Amino acid sequence: MEVMLYLAAIIAAIAFVVLVIYVIITLKAAKETMGEVSTTLKGLETQIQGVTTETKELLNKTNELADDMNKKSAKLNNLFDGAKGVGDSVRGFNEALNDLSQSISRTSKEDQAKAAEAVKWGATIFDFVNNRKSKKK
Repeated sequence: MEVMLYLAAIIAAIAFVVLVIYVIITLKAAKETMGEVSTTLKGLETQIQGVTTETKELLNKTNELADDMNKKSAKLNNLFDGAKGVGDSVRGFNEALNDLSQSISRTSKEDQAKAAEAVKWGATIFDFVNNRKSKKK
């Protein structure tokens, strides 16, 4: 019976050693996996830092471009305002020319009758003077 007890103890010791060996193998594999995960995470962290830096630069450039476009747009607004002012001036000039043209047209119509009357008076005076000269001779 004592032999069985020793035999059971030896079997238990062997089982414990086998269990410890499997645990050691598992822990070594887990350690290697964790090392690879750590290496991968470090590489990923480096890549993320690079992407973050590039993203910040891209965002800064985008902001600079937006500011530049806003400045240029404001300058174009001034240009369009100036062009509108020129257009308003040309429109005013055209209206003044139209008013002048209408005034001249009205005046010429009014003066046309006066001019015709003056021509008639002139012709009458001319005839009178000619008649007097011919009577004197």
